[in-house]
Amino acid sequence: MNKSPIPEISDADRTEIEAALFRKLIQHLQNYPEVQNIDLMNLAYFCRNCFSKWYVSEAAEHNIELNYDQARELVYGMPYSAYKEKFQAKATQAQLSEFEHAQKKATD
Repeated sequence: MNKSPIPEISDADRTEIEAALFRKLIQHLQNYPEVQNIDLMNLAYFCRNCFSKWYVSEAAEHNIELNYDQARELVYGMPYSAYKEKFQAKATQAQLSEFEHAQKKATD
């Protein structure tokens, strides 16, 4: 049997690497607020709000009380209301139509 070219990574190292990768991804999304959530959802079936919901869920798994607004502030790098006012554009009808399809696919 061929050995995988992927090196063996300990669970501890994998956790550290994945945590760093997550932080870089969140920083990347914070650096590019012009990338609209609806576009992320329509293309990849997740968005910043999904990350926030997942954050709350994972925090609960670790017995940490974190509400959705707090998680969104961690993900957006500012209160959601400030982000929305500063960066969120009004969705077009085409985006909204595509979003309906994306939402269904994301929950399959």
